Amino acid sequence: MSDLHQAVREKYGAIAAAVQQSTTEPAKVGCCGPAACGCGDPITSNLYSDAETSGLPAGAVAASLGCGNPTALLPLKPGDTVLDLGSGGGIDVLLTAKRVGPTGKAYGLDMTDEMLALARENQRKAGATNVEFLKGTIESIPLPDHSVDVIISNCVINLSGDKDAVLREAFRVLKPGGRFAVSDVVVLGDVPAEVRRNMELWVGCIAGALGADEFRSKLTTAGFGDVDVEPWRIYRVDDAREFLTGSGIDVDAMAPQVEGKFASAFIRATKPAAQAQATQGAKPCCGPECCA
Repeated sequence: MSDLHQAVREKYGAIAAAVQQSTTEPAKVGCCGPAACGCGDPITSNLYSDAETSGLPAGAVAASLGCGNPTALLPLKPGDTVLDLGSGGGIDVLLTAKRVGPTGKAYGLDMTDEMLALARENQRKAGATNVEFLKGTIESIPLPDHSVDVIISNCVINLSGDKDAVLREAFRVLKPGGRFAVSDVVVLGDVPAEVRRNMELWVGCIAGALGADEFRSKLTTAGFGDVDVEPWRIYRVDDAREFLTGSGIDVDAMAPQVEGKFASAFIRATKPAAQAQATQGAKPCCGPECCA
């Protein structure tokens, strides 16, 4: 197990345990843990409508640690098979399960035992029978080639130390014509390395956000087409002022270097429909037209 995987497991395992141990309404947690850490707003706030959350177990809503709502990024139809990378407490999996219906399937993949236990308990409370939570890493997805129609993820890919492997695996398990639709944190423009690290501590505690152009490039290299990175919620220095000041950082001095440089983004791409056909069923050319 890598040091990064261990750090992520410990952080998110503690968050899941805190939600599970609550005997009344679960305490709201943010990207770094309990809201008292100062990072739950504006990153994780107002991502889901009341209509979406009203029918979900409180534990699924409380453990929502994302930076967007990937279930709203694209149409899903009954019968679709959907995989959520880094599914946490299961909020996006449960929302997806409703949309794909009983003939569809919603998988959640997570490597943290405590989160998996919480998600399965939320699944039980929701009565979702078309849901399955898998243990594993997003760099090595435990599903066959060409097995899912849609991949979603909510502010998790930034936590991976090998994002190229994540995107290769996503491409592998998608069916030809399959869709990739995730929410994640991106960097807009150049930010000094040390300053970037301080902001990432606020954005995700353990974070490695890609630049928007870098994310586009990595998706293209993995084989995806129709790549689109759409920043939709820009983070402002004042949003992080309390957290950064508490870390001993001169916020006013740093502000010009980072203001407007970090954002939640919707990231969409498609696996080309001809991908599988290009290597299957090809017949040798035997006629004179081959020489034309």
